[in-house]
Amino acid sequence: MSTHTMRAIRLHEHGGPGVLRYEEVEVPRPGPGEVLVRVHAAGINPPDWYLRDGMSNLPPETRPKFELPVIPGTDVSGVVEAVAEDVEAFSVGDEVFGLLRFPSFDGHAYAEYVAAPAADLALKPAGIDHVHAAGVPMAGLTAWQFLIELGHDHPSPFQAATHRPVPLDAGVRVLVNGAAGGVGHLALQLAKWKGAHVIAVASGAHEAFLRGLGADEFIDYTKNRPEELVRDVDLVLDTVGGPDSKRFLRTLKRGGSQFPVFFGDFDEEETAELGVTVTATQVRSSGVQLAELGRLLDTGTVRVAIDSTFALADARAAHERAARGHIQGKIVLTVA
Repeated sequence: MSTHTMRAIRLHEHGGPGVLRYEEVEVPRPGPGEVLVRVHAAGINPPDWYLRDGMSNLPPETRPKFELPVIPGTDVSGVVEAVAEDVEAFSVGDEVFGLLRFPSFDGHAYAEYVAAPAADLALKPAGIDHVHAAGVPMAGLTAWQFLIELGHDHPSPFQAATHRPVPLDAGVRVLVNGAAGGVGHLALQLAKWKGAHVIAVASGAHEAFLRGLGADEFIDYTKNRPEELVRDVDLVLDTVGGPDSKRFLRTLKRGGSQFPVFFGDFDEEETAELGVTVTATQVRSSGVQLAELGRLLDTGTVRVAIDSTFALADARAAHERAARGHIQGKIVLTVA
């Protein structure tokens, strides 16, 4: 292989995991404001399989534009190999991690090298390895922007209202639905960092894991309906979202808020009657916020759980694992 080519996963058509092809392609060149990263690990996230299957789950008017063939992936951890002349924040040899160019689908992270906007990167926390760092960016920034600080003023494509995080402290009760997943397990820890009382909802297999991360209460949704057991919470973070999300409204106290991570179906009259608000946002790349999260990762205040790892060449198997569900933490591709 010449020095100007690399291995990457590409989609030439939409479909199941079988459309992910392991190929030789050109190494990208960093443009202005960018660095070239030698990828050591790439995180897997739901938008990767939305892209793979052609965004069939999104309303047509909200689907981002992209052209095939495309290299999927947004989350990377690796080492800076080259730096554009106008970039001062990073140097060759720096270990970095980031969520690349989201919400566009031009991350191109499932590859040996990626051209990354310097603004989307932060120094990788020294206390964690590339695999764990690659699991952080999208899930961690989603949890951060929903719960801690939005950090941008872009409207969500799914609602007119601006999302406003609820101040979290010891007096606040938070229910996290889907607490064992990527966003959920990081959100639980961020809420605990702020002192909140956290009720974690997941399947029973994840109970010890979630109590180990600090959950104050645990509900196994395979045995109990959380919306029948829980009342008077200040905040529901529903990492699952979708059409069933509104069942959690009745767990909220008046003045409470529900944050569906994947847009759901809510009735404005019902929310008004209950005296609650429902808002969401769309996660966006932010090196600045990742650096803040990095400090919590460095000290072990927040840790990333890795469900499983797969070699880059085995991206298909990684997507098959994702499709089986019941993920504990993150699935990550290792790129060596």
